Amino acid sequence: MSDSESEYDVEEEEIDESEFTCENRARAMKQPDVVTKYKIAADCANAALKVATDACVVGAKIVDCCQAGDDSLEKETAKYYNKKDKDGNKVEKGVAFPTCVSVNNQVCHASPNADCDAVLKEGDCVKIDLGAHIDGYVATSAHTFVIGQDKITGQVADVMKACELASEIVIRKLRPGASTADISETIENVAKDFGVNVVEGVMTHNMKRFIIDGNKVILNKQTPEMKAEPTEIEMYETYALDIVMSSGEGKPKQRDERETRVYKRAIEKNYQLKMANSRAVFSEISKRFPTMPFTARALQEKRVNFGLVECCNHGLLHSYPVLYEKDGSAVAHIKSTFLVLKNGNDRITTFAPQAVESDKKLSDTALYDLIAQPLKPPKKPKAKK
Repeated sequence: MSDSESEYDVEEEEIDESEFTCENRARAMKQPDVVTKYKIAADCANAALKVATDACVVGAKIVDCCQAGDDSLEKETAKYYNKKDKDGNKVEKGVAFPTCVSVNNQVCHASPNADCDAVLKEGDCVKIDLGAHIDGYVATSAHTFVIGQDKITGQVADVMKACELASEIVIRKLRPGASTADISETIENVAKDFGVNVVEGVMTHNMKRFIIDGNKVILNKQTPEMKAEPTEIEMYETYALDIVMSSGEGKPKQRDERETRVYKRAIEKNYQLKMANSRAVFSEISKRFPTMPFTARALQEKRVNFGLVECCNHGLLHSYPVLYEKDGSAVAHIKSTFLVLKNGNDRITTFAPQAVESDKKLSDTALYDLIAQPLKPPKKPKAKK
């Protein structure tokens, strides 16, 4: 696809996205460029997810799998929008969320440094999480699979199937006018049917241009310590639907601060750093990763670790800690990006779930009928002129 080509049947209209009201969202989604950029970003994320998945074989170093995903994100996004705009500016594109490969009872955000020697083994349950963006329009994806096993049973099968079904149900419920009030309950009921727990703290965020985690959230599990006000789904919004299940307690914890290698610039915070190497690190971050999360591995400044510590201590960076469930717990993670459109929700990041054999089923059989419904009605053939 060239810079000017669009395979999506949308109506062209110039708009100003500075005030992203519902009316402006509608006008934005009707622009070929906006929808095209979302879907190109999704194509890039889908391709990178496959590359990272294929790299995850017995004996492979985890850091190499992460790097393979990041390299693919850069390679795929580099194919598009290489002409400068009318003001002479290049279109920003690339990694929107660095590739994380979290194994077994690791819940999320594992993207180790190059000197990490950890390798994958047969039977490891792997969660891959990554994202791409084109001109700030983000598409993220995550999925779970087991290495080197054709028959997946037991608690691993239960968490994987529960994640898959919850995702399929929720994406069909999040239509314009629907309240998010009962979504947590829906996810909890699926988890109960499969004898697993919803992982606390996981949120589905809306996304806007250059904003990967918007203020509009759906909390998967309401707790006394963490609650989210119900909100209403609106037309022409974009969401990253995030579902994480565990055979453990669903209360993940950080074990070692030194494992944290994924960060994001806190754009609302300013501070004059004292150390010269910290200023050098922060300068590189501000130039290369002004709005999107990044991995420490991607930084070129030599004294990265020292610089990151001072930046974090003074709130200049948000960190994504590596979280763990209890040893022996099975964890599954599914994430997909979808656009809320008139004719149905358009899921733009996809993957083929690995087949599992769980002996558990949904107690509400009507939900199977809901899942069987297509997200979007089939397109009517265009009348010949």
